Amino acid sequence: MAGSCLCFNKDIVSYPKKYDQDNSNPMQTLLQVKNLSKSFGTLPVLQQVSFDISEAEVVGLTGSTGSGKSVLVMLLAGLYAPDQGDIYYLGKKLTNPFIAQKLGIGVIHQRPPLEDHFDVISNIFLGNEIGSPDRLGWLKTLDNDQMRQKSLELLNKLGIEFKSLNEKVYNLSGEQRQMIAIARILTKPVKLIIMDEPTLSLSYPNQQRLLGLIQEWRQDGVSVLFSSNNLDHLFAVTDRIIILNQGKKTANLNTDKTTREEVVSALLGMRNPAEPTPTFWDYDSYDHIRENAERLRYHQMLLEKDLAAEGTLNRQLTEQLAEQLQALDQANLALREAQRRLLSEREEERKFLARELHDEIIQDLLSVNYELEGLEAEGEQISHLSDNLANVRRSIRDLVDDLRNICRNLRPPTIDNLGLGAALQSYAQDWSNRTGINIQLNLDPMLGRLPEETELSIFRIIQEGLNNVWRHAQAKNVQLNLRHSTPRSLIVSISDDGLGLEEDFDLTALANNGHYGLLGISERVSLLSGRFHLQRSPEGGSLLLVEIPHPRVNSRNQIE
Repeated sequence: MAGSCLCFNKDIVSYPKKYDQDNSNPMQTLLQVKNLSKSFGTLPVLQQVSFDISEAEVVGLTGSTGSGKSVLVMLLAGLYAPDQGDIYYLGKKLTNPFIAQKLGIGVIHQRPPLEDHFDVISNIFLGNEIGSPDRLGWLKTLDNDQMRQKSLELLNKLGIEFKSLNEKVYNLSGEQRQMIAIARILTKPVKLIIMDEPTLSLSYPNQQRLLGLIQEWRQDGVSVLFSSNNLDHLFAVTDRIIILNQGKKTANLNTDKTTREEVVSALLGMRNPAEPTPTFWDYDSYDHIRENAERLRYHQMLLEKDLAAEGTLNRQLTEQLAEQLQALDQANLALREAQRRLLSEREEERKFLARELHDEIIQDLLSVNYELEGLEAEGEQISHLSDNLANVRRSIRDLVDDLRNICRNLRPPTIDNLGLGAALQSYAQDWSNRTGINIQLNLDPMLGRLPEETELSIFRIIQEGLNNVWRHAQAKNVQLNLRHSTPRSLIVSISDDGLGLEEDFDLTALANNGHYGLLGISERVSLLSGRFHLQRSPEGGSLLLVEIPHPRVNSRNQIE
């Protein structure tokens, strides 16, 4: 930290205090890493890495293959000794070797080190066995009943079941083993949890459970170092993201203030940060590209060490590859910006047209209607004239109602003043009245206000999704859910009891047949760097799922 003073007294160091997001409560530095370096033979893996972690802070750690993430985790877990540098925990310098568990540090490894010939319960409580008297350590009498009951409670919290808790863990899948390792962390209070790619072996539901646990730990004052290459997970739960590149720390970014493009730029080691950063239309495709690029970079690093004479050629090839990749990214960025500009301009045109229709045409029609009322009163003596005027007035009122509906569809007036939640409540009720389809709306009570572009995009996604149900699904009931999956991401789901998707359903073929609704949803989701999924529901009908990242919601702006 710039301008900070570190005052040493023997092995104890005094750190400057940080503050929480409201800038009110001081947060003590829990862990400080100073100039850590580690080499294996002649190959440097970590070089002068420094950072700190405060209480109740979630710090992400990411980097390409060979960047040194796993080695850094091993150093912090006390499994490796650094060649240079120091680690301070709670103000005290750690001397290798040390046992992280005894210090109140929990570690979740990418491949959990379980005792294969022990059962589930023994692995959950390994090193934290319940028994008495506690002072006897491993000689104490174990309370097997209490450990079994506690194991059931922990596994139930994690949403995982085993046929038997006496099952030897060598019979279990990689996901089950990882969930046991996570359960082990919960057996004893800790102040710091270090995780190395813990979600790689987990299914989507268990990934979400782990992300939820990270949020709970943060709220309980526990700090977390979360090493992962999944940008969605990092942006969902972290406060900062540290990036390693070829063993060096190249960035320390505030998650709320950075972008995915900036993170990707740092991961790829862009030479000029001022230039447009890499942007990919489909981040899932990018993950595959990134893995191959990282593998190539790692092998290049080894070649540069072993074949120093060919270093110049390797650098030239790498520079050419980076230039081609950058040119591709700039073209892709231009396409995305053009699409975003097109959507923004269309929303502005809709807003202008809705205002003109409401303020000019509807008011003029109402004025004509009032004049007709006067003529009708004067012409009551002529019965057929009065009837004709009444019919004209009814037609004008119907026309006014139609124009008001058009205005609401062009630009929902409530979304600007009251936010997305109020706009969806109004729209869902109106849509159900118009279509005769019953709709159940479930809104997250902590929805809060989001950026205008995000709220409008979510509204349009839901609007198009419901219209698609009305036109094609032949459904009687629809359920619309909008909830936070993390403080920085929203899940939108629309499920119906209609015909469902065809077996050979192909989203890319819809445009060729003149159906652009779902394609428009997909494009909006992509511009928001979100995820779009459409599937046949097991109970019949279809299910549309959209996950959209957004800035962290300010609790003081929540919708009641």
